[in-house]
Amino acid sequence: MSVDVHDGSRVSGELSTIGAVGVAHFTSHMLQLALAPLFLFMRDDLQTSFVELGLILSIYFLCSGVGQVLAGVLVDRFGADRLLFGGMLLQGGATLAMGFAPRYEALLPLAALAGLGNSVYHPADLSILTHKVAAARLGRAFATHVICGNIGFALSQITSGGLGLAFGWRAALIIMGAGALVVALGLLLTLRPALHVERHAPAGPGRAHAPAPSFREVLAMPVVIIAFVYFMLTSVALAGVQGFSVVTLQEGFGASVMLAALSVTLYQLGNAAGVAIGGHVADRAAHHHRIAMGGLGAAAVLGFAMALLHVPPEATAALLAAMGFCVGLTMPSRDVLVRRATPDGATGKVFGVVYSGYDIGGLVGPLVYGRLLDHHEPRLVYVVAATALALCMVTAFGVRKRPS
Repeated sequence: MSVDVHDGSRVSGELSTIGAVGVAHFTSHMLQLALAPLFLFMRDDLQTSFVELGLILSIYFLCSGVGQVLAGVLVDRFGADRLLFGGMLLQGGATLAMGFAPRYEALLPLAALAGLGNSVYHPADLSILTHKVAAARLGRAFATHVICGNIGFALSQITSGGLGLAFGWRAALIIMGAGALVVALGLLLTLRPALHVERHAPAGPGRAHAPAPSFREVLAMPVVIIAFVYFMLTSVALAGVQGFSVVTLQEGFGASVMLAALSVTLYQLGNAAGVAIGGHVADRAAHHHRIAMGGLGAAAVLGFAMALLHVPPEATAALLAAMGFCVGLTMPSRDVLVRRATPDGATGKVFGVVYSGYDIGGLVGPLVYGRLLDHHEPRLVYVVAATALALCMVTAFGVRKRPS
């Protein structure tokens, strides 16, 4: 039996690309959550309040969300690999500089710079994967991208908090920022070809080359607006489930602190398992909107069940794990849907716009859930989250076709 050497070389190249993009996404998520575990140390040292420290994160994510739209335009104009390396260097350098900030006020512009650096990852990463990975393996490539980011989230707070306890908050930020710079330089020196995409190259085999649409034309596409709403609603839902479940389960379900924390961990594990399986499903499916709608609908049902049924606290852990699995199952198909709805030459613009919805949802969601908890309505947290997931089903149907 003969071996197709060309195909083997192509697969090897794709693995290098997927690995390099995964490392970059992991680095981004490691730095995103590096500040929060250090707030106690920073408050005492800088003589600030938690509200003032929270403003640092608000500025960070605001700049990240707004910057994603601009980054998408720049990715298509100057190349995804250039923007990716520039963003990694900017985010790592700004994080390192925070460790040298002489006073609180100096942290605010540095947070803005770090947020702008973080803004490049989704439009650059997903553009690279779209152009460099064959359609038959793209679902698994997107799944790997998500999982690497989730691993970064999981390790970030442990690493940052541990370094803060051992060496202080300044050293923690310096070490993590320097580490990101080392990773960026390592990728630049060793894997630059695996990340390089020819500008205006058709996004995938069989796609005819056509003039790239302008940013204004991209914004005028209904499918892009629908996808933006899809990502925003998903982010609103996950902000409640991931960010507020520990408090919600204690106040509304009688769970202990340990059980509540375990429930959120099980959600994350379920989500990772769903993403891994969802990547294989996406590569074998023809109707990705059905996968997205099915997973979102199942997750919404589980959310409503948690809110409306009086189940033992222990059962909520199982429900959250199942909910995480259902949401994770949809994520690779979601990214494939957006990729198929993207005109040639506009991959960065489209992913930049739709992924900015994630940051907008991340800003709006906590305000809603915080107000519900202030009014002692913890179960409504899951009602709102489930409603957002149910509405996502409609948007998933709307993204099912590529614009003509």
